[in-house]
Amino acid sequence: MRTRLGTMFALLFLFSAVTTAAAAAEKLNVLFVISDDLNNGLGCYEHRLVKSPNIDRLASQGLKFDRAYCQYPLCNPSRASMLTGMLPGNTGVHQNKTHFRKKNPDVVTLPQLFRNHGYFVARVGKLYHYGVPREIGTSGVMDDPASWDQVVNPRGRDKDDEDKIFSLIPGRFGGTLSWLAADGTDDEQTDGIGANAAVKMLEEHQDEPFFLAVGFYRPHTPYVAPKPYFESYPTTAINLAPVEDNRNLLPPAALGSAKREHSKLNNRLRREAIQAYYASTTFMDAQVGKLLDTVDRLGLTEKTVIVMTSDHGYHLGEHGLWQKMSLFEESARVPMIISAPGMKARGKSTQQLAELLDLYPTLADVCDLPAPEHLGGQSLKALLDDPEQFTRPAAITKVLRRGKRNSGKKEYFGYTIRTDQYRYTEWDGGEQGIELYDHTTDPSEHHNLADDESMAPTLTKMKHLLEDRLAGKS
Repeated sequence: MRTRLGTMFALLFLFSAVTTAAAAAEKLNVLFVISDDLNNGLGCYEHRLVKSPNIDRLASQGLKFDRAYCQYPLCNPSRASMLTGMLPGNTGVHQNKTHFRKKNPDVVTLPQLFRNHGYFVARVGKLYHYGVPREIGTSGVMDDPASWDQVVNPRGRDKDDEDKIFSLIPGRFGGTLSWLAADGTDDEQTDGIGANAAVKMLEEHQDEPFFLAVGFYRPHTPYVAPKPYFESYPTTAINLAPVEDNRNLLPPAALGSAKREHSKLNNRLRREAIQAYYASTTFMDAQVGKLLDTVDRLGLTEKTVIVMTSDHGYHLGEHGLWQKMSLFEESARVPMIISAPGMKARGKSTQQLAELLDLYPTLADVCDLPAPEHLGGQSLKALLDDPEQFTRPAAITKVLRRGKRNSGKKEYFGYTIRTDQYRYTEWDGGEQGIELYDHTTDPSEHHNLADDESMAPTLTKMKHLLEDRLAGKS
């Protein structure tokens, strides 16, 4: 009898082990890659100069989103929104010093969802916000331990070489235009070290379901990359955005992201700054290549979902602005590529509107995990087979502005929505100004049509679209 029972338990154990192994084999892995402060200046987005062969390669095997938008053009609010799947108004995060768990202590984050369902979940580099370059090499104060089984905080020679960095404000780097054509190799830089750590992690966990998030620091300021990357972008080949004198034609809030030190930029410095940004982008792209090569080498391509994106866009002189925190297209728009096993739209692009908010429900859907009820975005899975599948009427982005001392308001919000044809922006509910741009005739958003009487019906329609989105109706 004991022998029969022992045999039965052994068979049950074996069956359970086989079933568990089979279930693990069926699970799709996720490689989630995000670049800090990366705009759409990439080869696959038809930039005339920027070399991004590895991100372009990912686009050739996935779906490229041509109209994807962040929900807030600043690191912490954007990343908190994307990784919780909640609009910034619901996370309570509108600047870089607020942790999303202050308002939502029990929210299940995107990586946490996968962790809760048996995945190995790890972070290499910057996923949640922390100060660059000050906190490089640490987890910072905005990380979320509940999201990860393992973390790696790379630190490279870019930290040790900070005394060599040129800055518009000497000694200041993180929020200030600054750059360095560095000595040494890719592997000595923070992103090179991070990429190598991610490669090792892929090798170590290739036989179990994983969610590996890799956050690259470049091209965030300071724009640091090895010298050969700078040499591939001679400043004589760089075109500058036209210098615009439009301050009297726009609501002051529209240009509220301008910084005083940017007045120091002459044409030589503008070209050098853009050269450094391009160099840092191509350097970062080379690190992405290490990850893609490893996925292919390990035979993981047909069971790994790969996402490549940024936390927000970035200005390089357009509208006279640099960096982020505007509600123009250059700041609100982000690159987004999704590659998934079995998808039919491989190598295609879509004009359908998407948001960073959609990544959480999309990955849950593609990987067949139950999506939490708190998610504010929508799954884009259908687009991976049919890029023409309608998503939403408008994508939304917001930003906080500080009021003038005598205005009676310390701060107010600007909201913008992007439809297929228009961008509509209102500051403080319209009290601080309204903007309307027609992308069919004005893709660079130079001509504000808000005061054009013939556009009154369009303004009304766009305002209602914004109100509906804020009310959760779309």
